[in-house]
Amino acid sequence: MGYRGFPKYVSVAEKKANASHALEKLKKKNPDIEPILIEGKTIAKNWWGKSWNLNLESYADYSNRIARGKSYLRNGSVLDLKISKGIVNAKVQGSTSKPYEVKITINALSSQNWAQVIELCNHRIDSLEQLLEGQFPKALAVLFTEKKYGLFPSTDEIHFDCSCPDWAYMCKHVAAVLYGIGAKLDQDPMLFFELRDLDGQALIRKSVESKLENMLKNAGKKSEREIADEDVSDLFGL
Repeated sequence: MGYRGFPKYVSVAEKKANASHALEKLKKKNPDIEPILIEGKTIAKNWWGKSWNLNLESYADYSNRIARGKSYLRNGSVLDLKISKGIVNAKVQGSTSKPYEVKITINALSSQNWAQVIELCNHRIDSLEQLLEGQFPKALAVLFTEKKYGLFPSTDEIHFDCSCPDWAYMCKHVAAVLYGIGAKLDQDPMLFFELRDLDGQALIRKSVESKLENMLKNAGKKSEREIADEDVSDLFGL
């Protein structure tokens, strides 16, 4: 405890050192952990990762708490973050020696909305090379930012829990993980589909087929070829 009951001041360097020590300790027990390590101040570099973070900050319900997570994330406090179908499990180093457990669940996208996402995607992919490189063409931004049918969840679709004693609506550990999701998605945009419990292969397959069909039509040919799931997996490393 610090002066007159206030928490003891801990410098940024100390926080980073504490997080680094906790990470090394955790790695010995679980070598498969997936920490979020940020170099510099930029959490995300690609448009989709940046869009995720900007979308979080646009929610009025989060406005008073979300910014607290940035410093935690930058200090290396998110020691582990894994995304599975609709679920994010994370460990965040706080003021205690044992990391806090954070769980975030996100509602699956409805079949109706998924059909709309596929429809929005049609004819929007101009560069197959970008998809092959694991990049999302800027033309696909509508898939995420479209308010009614986009992949970004609303606050009503995001549910979270943390083992820390902070009873606030959103603690800084949860906020750090929400930003950490943006950093994770920035590295692997296909995780967007995992996050909403969707079949990303289906979207890519239909988009590529549409692109190929248009190319063949322009060449005066017609094809009934469909891309099999295993071919999509081989193409995109899924």
